[in-house]
Amino acid sequence: MDKTTQTGILYMIPTTLGDNDPMQVLPQAVKETIDRLDIFIVENEKTIRKFIKRIAPEKKQSELILFPLNKHTDPATHKQYIQPLLEGKDVGVISEAGCPGIADPGAAIVELAHKQNIRVLPLVGPSSILLALMASGMNGQSFAFNGYLPIDKNEKKGALKTFERLSFEKSQSQIFIETPYRNNQLLEDLIQTLHPNTLLCIACDITLESEFIQTKPISAWKRTKVDLHKRPCIFILHKN
Repeated sequence: MDKTTQTGILYMIPTTLGDNDPMQVLPQAVKETIDRLDIFIVENEKTIRKFIKRIAPEKKQSELILFPLNKHTDPATHKQYIQPLLEGKDVGVISEAGCPGIADPGAAIVELAHKQNIRVLPLVGPSSILLALMASGMNGQSFAFNGYLPIDKNEKKGALKTFERLSFEKSQSQIFIETPYRNNQLLEDLIQTLHPNTLLCIACDITLESEFIQTKPISAWKRTKVDLHKRPCIFILHKN
């Protein structure tokens, strides 16, 4: 079949987890895909222009077509975003950091692509969630990613106790995140709420020079001084 009669491919393109050299953490296939594409669905246009310039400096920024996809995007525009795919053009989805579609609005476009029988091709790249679990020493056979915690203090503590109970009952590692400027307060809440023997992994600044990954019981975290303020963190707990 002629290419013009086929739908394009939706590439799920990972990016770095911070301001480091992309080629230290991304495979060559990511660069080759970005070199070839001109249409991207992105969470943050400024961030992605900087990323593309760094990984593909020879690419002309003026020729890029970037569609914004974030919490402010009207879902009614999603059909417009996949129109190039229906016309046979390949399109890339790039998250603010890490893998698109994981704790990321890109999943909405993927869902729509499947409904239109558009091929979705995920590329290999860093996922802070999986990298944290890999380095935690916790159960990689059974785990749950719970996203962001509630903002309300009582609801947050209730969620933490639920995660702790589930980790014990199911032998299941419980993974969650917090807005970076609330990290230090969250650590205090964890120390005050969880059982002293419950294991907690804090994985911070993953793949960066300032990377910090440690797993220890809550009782030990009480004696540990660490500043997590405004640093991207993954938290994992498990009660044996």
